[in-house]
Amino acid sequence: MSYTYAYPRPAVTVDAVIFRIRNHQREVLLIERRHPPFRHQWALPGGFVDMDEDLETAAGRELEEETGLKHILLHQFHAFGAPGRDPRHRTISVAYWGELETSQPIRAGDDAQKAQWFSLDELPKTAFDHEEIIALAQSAWMQTQ
Repeated sequence: MSYTYAYPRPAVTVDAVIFRIRNHQREVLLIERRHPPFRHQWALPGGFVDMDEDLETAAGRELEEETGLKHILLHQFHAFGAPGRDPRHRTISVAYWGELETSQPIRAGDDAQKAQWFSLDELPKTAFDHEEIIALAQSAWMQTQ
C-alpha cells in the first residue's frame, strides 16, 4: 500500500444501545458475553468494524448477529475513546441508540451467550465503559420523547 505509516492504529468498534418502553418501564437490551474479556458479563451489542463496511452498517450487523433484531433505526450519538476502556488494545467505539417500537423477538447469537431486556432503573454491572454509554444514550433518547 502506498501512503502507509509506521504509526500505531486503534481498533474501531460500534455499540448499539436499544431502548423500549414496556408496561410504562424504560428498558435497554444487553447481551451476556460469551468470550473474554468480561466473559459472562452483560454488555451492549456491538463489535469490530470490518474493513469494507461503514459504521452504521457495522452497528446494524452486530445488532442482528448478537440479538436477532433487524431494521432498527440507529442514531449515532457519541464516540468513546478513553485509553484503557478495552483491556485487549486501544479501541475507539462509535455508539448508536435506537428504539424498538414494534414487537420483535430477541435471540442471542454469535458471541452473545444471552440477550435480555433490563429496566433502566435496575441495570446489572456492565463490561467495558458501557454504563457510561447507556447513560449518555438515555439522555439522547429522552430528548426525543
